[in-house]
Amino acid sequence: MTAAAPRLLTLVAELTYGCKLRCAYCSNPVEVAQRAPALSAGDWLRVIEQAEEMGALQVHFTGGEPLLFQELELLVGRAREKQLYTNLITSGVPLSRDRLRALERAGLDHVQLSFQAASSASNLRIAGIDATAQKLEVARWAKELELPLTVNLVLHRENLGEIEQLLALAESLEPHRIELANAQYLGWALRNRERLLPSAHQLEEARQLAAASRERLAGKTDVLFVLPDYYGDRPRACMQGWASSYLVVTPDGLALPCQAARDLPGLLFDDVRSAPLAEIWARSPALGAFRGADWLPQPCRGCAERERDFGGCRCQAFALTGDASAPDPACSVTPSHHLIRSARQRAELGAPSAPLELRRAPRRLSVE
Repeated sequence: MTAAAPRLLTLVAELTYGCKLRCAYCSNPVEVAQRAPALSAGDWLRVIEQAEEMGALQVHFTGGEPLLFQELELLVGRAREKQLYTNLITSGVPLSRDRLRALERAGLDHVQLSFQAASSASNLRIAGIDATAQKLEVARWAKELELPLTVNLVLHRENLGEIEQLLALAESLEPHRIELANAQYLGWALRNRERLLPSAHQLEEARQLAAASRERLAGKTDVLFVLPDYYGDRPRACMQGWASSYLVVTPDGLALPCQAARDLPGLLFDDVRSAPLAEIWARSPALGAFRGADWLPQPCRGCAERERDFGGCRCQAFALTGDASAPDPACSVTPSHHLIRSARQRAELGAPSAPLELRRAPRRLSVE
């Protein structure tokens, strides 16, 4: 691949926006303007094959809830045929042991299972459903089938009070990895930011508990703690850089650099049914718009970190400033950083009393 179009390493297959859970921090778009029918199983098979031909090494099956895609086993099997590493990112709902066994036989390499809270009341408040018993069964089945398991805990103000219980639950499952990933404030999380953004004190307590867990489980389970962008001094390179190694394909076939990019105005993303994936990756004006560092404005253009963070998250820049080409406000040296400081200051005052706005199901994407 040329410098303008680096090698694709990871395909993120968003098989559906449907989900039994209604998480208030969901990264799916708040509104989905359907542009085309949903991809069929045949479409997805072609996408997987073309990604492998481009040099991809892995595919993440996600959503929504990828288990709602009836032909998931077929896709996992094709990825295995192409020697791609396969990861199922799931809530575990709905899933039976027989289906997980079928996925394992098809070639599934890894399961990432999410937990929303420790108590039933918190699960109902955050996700509209308490599926903990089902999730515990899924974790048990994964262990019986010797499937590597990551337990994913999305942290925010509404569940940080239960982090000790969440960590105890996660540790009891003996997973290969525990991810304590603070919510990133896009999609539904941005809609609910005033209720979800934690205080600095809450985050520090969580960080210390995660560090203690990491020490306790050393040599057995990896423990990762990810701060929210709002509490860092420098932005992160979203998806390791815009269209630099990751490609997200949406349920209706759009080729995106990340899950939230379809909301950005002025960018026309290609449908994977309109051209070969390699052509889209190399020639799409939308994928090329923020690729690399040459496009960066000041002060990013003169920053020593520009080849590392690429100006930060384009979706966050747009969400907070209205300009996708602006420096990410998460960076402490940008003129717009006051927007981040203001949000943190409000978080120190406590959450408002208004209830969380739970994710609404998007309009159905039908396969034609």
